[in-house]
Parts: sequence; structure tokens; C-alpha cells
Amino acid sequence: MSTAVRLAADAPGFLSPTGVEILFLLVGLLTLGAAVAAVTGRQLVHAALWLVVALGGIAVEYLLLSAEFIAWVQVLIYVGSVVVLILFGLMLTKAPIGRSPDADSGNRPVALAVAAVAAATLVTVVVDAFRTAWIDLDGGGPQGTTRVTGEMLFRHWVLPFEALSVLLLAALVGAIVLSRRKSRRNGAR
Repeated sequence: MSTAVRLAADAPGFLSPTGVEILFLLVGLLTLGAAVAAVTGRQLVHAALWLVVALGGIAVEYLLLSAEFIAWVQVLIYVGSVVVLILFGLMLTKAPIGRSPDADSGNRPVALAVAAVAAATLVTVVVDAFRTAWIDLDGGGPQGTTRVTGEMLFRHWVLPFEALSVLLLAALVGAIVLSRRKSRRNGAR
């Protein structure tokens, strides 16, 4: 056996995907389809439910990358909280539940062009950055565990983390103030 054939057999390659890589690709395609359905849907409740599928697909991708903690945070915070908040917001604001002409602004060609340029730029940057990099998920110690994530978060990212919490608190207080002003103008308490 020649040296080139032996090296090609030992090194990971593009044409020899593992089962995890195939599953990663299939879940990614399902997630992409659900995201497109969430964005293009004309019924707001259906769009929110497609968003649940897309965010759940991202959590599965994290699980496939051995980042269990991040996957469960994705499920609890985004799927469990954000989507429920969107659905409660739709129910409490008397937004149209069925088909709504207001859900389409008529800017689909412009939005499609912007999305295509953004996707092409993102793919180009990621492919260029990781062209020759192979990530060994089996070796090198745990990467997505709670301990490693916590150490990275509170050692290197504590200031942005706290700034984000203050920003979210300010947004919550602002929303409460705006809703109380609106209810006083309408004569309610």
C-alpha cells in the first residue's frame, strides 16, 4: 500500500462521514426547513410552533457536538421561555390568530436578497476560517460540560454577562412602565 493511500485512509475526510456527521447534517436540514417555515408562515401561531422545532433542532445539534449543558439551556430558555412568552403575547394582545394580511409587508424580494447575501457571507467566513481545522470531539478533554462552560463564562465573560442582565432588567422595567401608561390612558387601572 502506498504512503498516500495509507495517509488518506488514516485521516478524516470529506467523503467518509461518520454516523454522527450524517445525523448532524440531517438535523441541520430539518432545522433550516423549520426556520424557513417560521419566517415565511402567514399564521403567527404556526410560525411560533415552527420556531419551537427550529430551536429544538439547534438543541439537538448541541447534543451531537457533546455540549449537553448548552443544549439543555437552549431547551429551557429558548424553547421553554421565549416561545411561551411569544405565544402568551399573541394571546394577550388580541393579535390575529388565523391568516393575517398584516403578517406580510410585501418586502419578500428585498428580504430574500439580504438573507442570501448574509448567508453567503457567513458560509464564506466559516469555510475560510475552518478550512483545514479538524475538531477532535473524542480527545482533548470535555468541551461542553457544565464545569468547562461555567469556568469560561465566569472567568472570561462575566462583565458582558452582567451587562446583559442589566439590559434585560431595564427592558423589563421599560415594558412595565409603557404598559401601565397605556392602560391609564384607556381608563383602566
